Amino acid sequence: MFGRNGIDGAGCVKTAGPEAQQGPRHVAVIMDGNGRWAQARGRPRLFGHHAGAKRVREIVNACPDLGVKYLTVFAFSTENWNRTQTEVAGLMSLFRRYISKETRALRDEGVRVRFIGDRVRLDNKLVAMMDELETITECNDRVHLTIALNYGSRDEVSRAIKDLVGDVAAGTLAPDDVDEETLTRYLDTKVLPDPDLVIRTSGEARVSNFLLWQSAYAEYEFVDTLWPDFTKEIFAGIVSAYCVRDRRYGGTRS
Repeated sequence: MFGRNGIDGAGCVKTAGPEAQQGPRHVAVIMDGNGRWAQARGRPRLFGHHAGAKRVREIVNACPDLGVKYLTVFAFSTENWNRTQTEVAGLMSLFRRYISKETRALRDEGVRVRFIGDRVRLDNKLVAMMDELETITECNDRVHLTIALNYGSRDEVSRAIKDLVGDVAAGTLAPDDVDEETLTRYLDTKVLPDPDLVIRTSGEARVSNFLLWQSAYAEYEFVDTLWPDFTKEIFAGIVSAYCVRDRRYGGTRS
């Protein structure tokens, strides 16, 4: 919803015509820094993960006023299994607790939840809770929250190629019909638009195997703030700054 003088909730000035600057429709976030945030306070790393989970709710709630329709958050990577058994077990418990605690609020607040990633390695109880949350919220459309859980972009592409090759072998897909759009339809994110903006917190400037295919033309923002300290005001500032970026997609301004 736009306010007076053509300024939207993100503070982006809207002008008539094809040059109008639009805010990001889809924002993806690498939520980094939970462990360091906790250790700086003399607390165990899981304390930081709990604080980070609470921050997700605040950012989800901020999305509608900022014009962000899709929010994708990186919760657990395929590489995170290399952490200590205690931390991994604690994170899995946290995911179950988050789903149990937040299901009703997410449903009532119009948030549609999806999960991406390979579910094979996850325990059956957690997978059942994920399936149920997706079903309960499937009619919502206010905000689309996608949670990347046991997700890695290379793993995703590998799984997509296996499925694609299987369809070619079965004769349901002709090799000559395979192009980049074909592969996109086999990805976990096939029902989502590509991210316009990718944010990474904690001061690290790397993408960590997150949405590599989908983010080919995304804008990136690396911020020093640790995820538990990442407020809706910081989020709004980054969304607003996106509006003045010159996005040419390989072309030039005439």
